[in-house]
Amino acid sequence: MSSNFNCDPTGDFPHNPEPLPEHLSVISKTVTGEKADVGFVVDPDVDRLAIVSEDGSMFGEEYTLVAVADYVLSRTPGNTASNLSSTRALRDVTLARGMEYFPAAVGEVNVVEKMKQHGCVIGGEGNGGVIYPALHYGRDALAGIALFLSHLAGSGRTCSQLRKSYPGYAMSKNRVELPADADADRLLDRFARAYADQEVNREDGVKVDMEEGWIHLRKSNTEPLIRLYTEAKSAAKAEALAAKAKETIGQLLKN
Repeated sequence: MSSNFNCDPTGDFPHNPEPLPEHLSVISKTVTGEKADVGFVVDPDVDRLAIVSEDGSMFGEEYTLVAVADYVLSRTPGNTASNLSSTRALRDVTLARGMEYFPAAVGEVNVVEKMKQHGCVIGGEGNGGVIYPALHYGRDALAGIALFLSHLAGSGRTCSQLRKSYPGYAMSKNRVELPADADADRLLDRFARAYADQEVNREDGVKVDMEEGWIHLRKSNTEPLIRLYTEAKSAAKAEALAAKAKETIGQLLKN
C-alpha cells in the first residue's frame, strides 16, 4: 500500500521545499501511522531525494547517495564521485568496495565532468542528488528511488537498520561574514597555508581533510562572506572544527 500527498501541480508549495526534518513532519507521521517501510520526498524538479525511515526518522539527505552507491558498487564495481561538501561516508563505502573515490567542485556539472573523467559508475551530491550514468548524466530522484528500493529489499533490513550500517558523520554549515574590503581569495590562500600540514584540496575554495574530519571553505560570488562546512564523527566535533576554522579566519583577518 502506498500514500501520496502534496502532488498537485498547482505551483504553490504547501511548505518550504527544502527537505529538512522540520518541513517533513507530515510524511514522517504518515510513515509511522501507516506502518510504511519507507517514505520518499522529492523536490519540485525531482532531482533531489530525501528518505524517511520506517520509524519516522530522516535517513539523511547526505546518505541517499551513500546507500545507493553501496548498492550499485555491490553489483557494478567502479569508481564514485561527489562534490567536496558531501559526506566522507561515500569515500568510506567506495574504498571498502576496493574502488576509488574522486572529489569534485560543487555543482552538478562539475561532478558529471569528474565522473566522465574517471569512469565512475555512480555519483552525485550530498543534497540527495543521485547521478546514475547507466541511465543518464543528471541528478534523478526517481532513479534513486528505484535503486534504493532494490537495495532495501535485498538487504533484509529495515530502513533505519540500513542507515545505521553506514559510517556515522555529522555536518555543520555556517557563514562567516567578511569586512567589505576583505580579499576573500587572499584569505583562502592564507587559510590553506595555515593547514599545510594536512591534506588540502584547492579545486573549489579550500578543503582540508584531517583524521578527525574535514573543513571546506568557499567564497560567495555575490556577498562578502565565506561559506564554511565541516564534518566529523559527531555534531559536537563538527561544531568544534567550525569554531577552529572561524578562529583561524579571525586571526588571518587581523594580520
